[in-house]
Amino acid sequence: MRGLRGEGLLRQPRGAVVCAAVVSLLLVAALMACTATSTGTRDEGPARSEPVASSPTGAASPTPRVRRADAVELLKADPEVDPGVKRDLKPCVGDEYPVDVSYGDLTGAKVSDIVVNVLTCGDAVGVGAYVYRAASQEKDAGQATQGYVNVFRNETPPVYAEIDRGDLVVTRQMYDKGDAVAYPSGEEVVTYHWKDGTFAELYRMHNDYSNTVTSEPPQALGGSPAAVGDGTGSGAAPGA
Repeated sequence: MRGLRGEGLLRQPRGAVVCAAVVSLLLVAALMACTATSTGTRDEGPARSEPVASSPTGAASPTPRVRRADAVELLKADPEVDPGVKRDLKPCVGDEYPVDVSYGDLTGAKVSDIVVNVLTCGDAVGVGAYVYRAASQEKDAGQATQGYVNVFRNETPPVYAEIDRGDLVVTRQMYDKGDAVAYPSGEEVVTYHWKDGTFAELYRMHNDYSNTVTSEPPQALGGSPAAVGDGTGSGAAPGA
């Protein structure tokens, strides 16, 4: 009986055993939760942004430097210029010559190209258009004038050359019989691009004008209107 009493003293209540089991399960669950949290995604805060390498852009080509030249002396010393153009190239008033000069990039040289237009004094009709490029010491040493060489010329009047976005644009006014100098019947525009050491024609355009309406009467041009066309379609201007 004493043994039974001792066993009774060591026996724990059934409710206490259940509570201990529940606590053990909770501890195991807590440990599993901690383990899952430690192996899951870590909260690192805001992601660090890395600099993105931008693709390199093409560097703009340097603008050719402008080197002024005496256009009149350039024309007179140029063997490519027609002798008649040289002979008629005289000052209109004082020492002012009828010459228009433009500087710009046409050939890709380090020095700006020069476009020279020779006009008549009275009606400013273009009698010659020329382009000069900076001479290369290796290739053009014997042909250079003031450090330039002639790379284009058009001496079919009336003609005028201009630089337009890196291209050479040459315009010729066309006259029919009886046309006044200020009112041509049309014009022909040719665009050239520098390629392989020469100017190559890109495209050609022709415009026809109407002379039925003018902005001012012919008398306002000074005296009676001059008839410049010869009826052959050549479009020649007076004095050309």
